[in-house]
Amino acid sequence: MLTKKQYDLLIYINESFLKNGVCPSYEEMRIHLGLHSKSGIHRMVRALEERRFIRHLPNRARALEVLALPKEKCIKMPKKASNILKDVANDNVIEIPLYGKIACGTPIEAVRNPDTINVPSQMMGSGEHYALTVEGDSMKDIGIIDGDTVIIKRTQHVPNGTVVVALVDGYEVTLKRIQVNGNRVLLIPENNEYEIRTLDSSRVEIQGQLVGLMRQYH
Repeated sequence: MLTKKQYDLLIYINESFLKNGVCPSYEEMRIHLGLHSKSGIHRMVRALEERRFIRHLPNRARALEVLALPKEKCIKMPKKASNILKDVANDNVIEIPLYGKIACGTPIEAVRNPDTINVPSQMMGSGEHYALTVEGDSMKDIGIIDGDTVIIKRTQHVPNGTVVVALVDGYEVTLKRIQVNGNRVLLIPENNEYEIRTLDSSRVEIQGQLVGLMRQYH
């Protein structure tokens, strides 16, 4: 079970990595949690490592990798407070389409009658969102593994380096980091066993930006 501060730090590290492509610095963590010194951050990072939520990657700056996220908000609190939190959380979810693994090989727009999934509203900002079930391990080095559910904001305009859902040649959908150089588009996996794909920009359509990840444990 995590303390509230440990949970908040874990979520912050994960969301910062998904948004920026790098983990936050210890100073950024300290500021985010409102602590007076970084020693408290070091203790919380060690605690998260011991519980196998994160790990250090060797020979890399800001080298933290999120291995797992809690299925629920695991925070120590009195029973009465826990019941209140459960009531609030149940009212603070949004239902979005879940297109499933079929979307990995089919244009999103072609999937009829998708399932739906309830997602905590704090995982999403403004705009339209949908979910996909990840198939494969091409993004495992940033903590996205087979069977994960990723939350996607529908957009066609993203900064370079963003993880996106890209539609290739009008039929193949893939989750990759994108880099646009003139008329060339690089679709970059986060797994050294996979090659970077370089395509003409006319072949690639951005269908959304990665904004969140959900994982179930059995």
